[in-house]
Amino acid sequence: MILEPIERRANLTKEEFKKEYLDKDRPVVLTDMAKDWPGLDKWTFEFFKEKYGDLQVPLVDKDFHKPGAGYMEKKKIAFKTYIEAIENGPTDLRLFLFNIFAEAPELRDDFQWPTIMDGFVKTLPFMFFGGKDSITPLHFDIDCPSNFLTHFHTEKRVLLFDRDQSRYLYHQPFTVQSQVDLHNPDYDKFPALRKAQGIEAMLGHGDTVYIPPHWWHYIEYTDSGFSLALRAHASITNKFVAVRNLVQHSVIDKGMNKIMGEKWKNWKLETAKNRAESV
Repeated sequence: MILEPIERRANLTKEEFKKEYLDKDRPVVLTDMAKDWPGLDKWTFEFFKEKYGDLQVPLVDKDFHKPGAGYMEKKKIAFKTYIEAIENGPTDLRLFLFNIFAEAPELRDDFQWPTIMDGFVKTLPFMFFGGKDSITPLHFDIDCPSNFLTHFHTEKRVLLFDRDQSRYLYHQPFTVQSQVDLHNPDYDKFPALRKAQGIEAMLGHGDTVYIPPHWWHYIEYTDSGFSLALRAHASITNKFVAVRNLVQHSVIDKGMNKIMGEKWKNWKLETAKNRAESV
């Protein structure tokens, strides 16, 4: 696996961003997009515990993709209880695609929608929380957005791969997922992974990584932290692809999982392996 450092830029105009990154599907870290957000200093673990600790939040863990009755199901606990858990040490519990703004719309005043491109989906800003050493497994976003992920207070490692690397990443059919572990790559089990070429980013407080549509991403919390994702759609074609992805996931993948369970998982893994190693 070959990883190159990501570009870091500031003071990009809308025209420069479009020409150099949006039109070319190139990731970049924007170091100043969030510099004037009130939430950059205001949002802390203590703030969320004090103001919103009673909210019931949906969590995922290492068994999220385990086949069977609980496939891709989430568990709920109080927000304060979860934050205390990730503050107290390593945990695999993650708060994933959390639209806290539906419960607390006043928090929208703490960030500003970017003007660097058009088409932001203002109904669905999402937050992500994770404990030290927790990971977001390798995947690409099912709805094919231009994704702007801003991190707060700690650090987070992000690995990115273009869609043309899907074969080497052992893309499982009818999903947007891969089961390869990029923290401890097993090249004996997944030999084609050696050929994968990607980009590595370390996000610090206030950094925003632009993840283009269809790009694979793997995220590792080097310390407990949280991020805000703002998503935009600039292409009608991507919207059609998003519908296809959603149908494959919600109808085919979930349906076959209920029918076949472990056998379906094994078929997906074997098919991904055959595709990756056929050349």
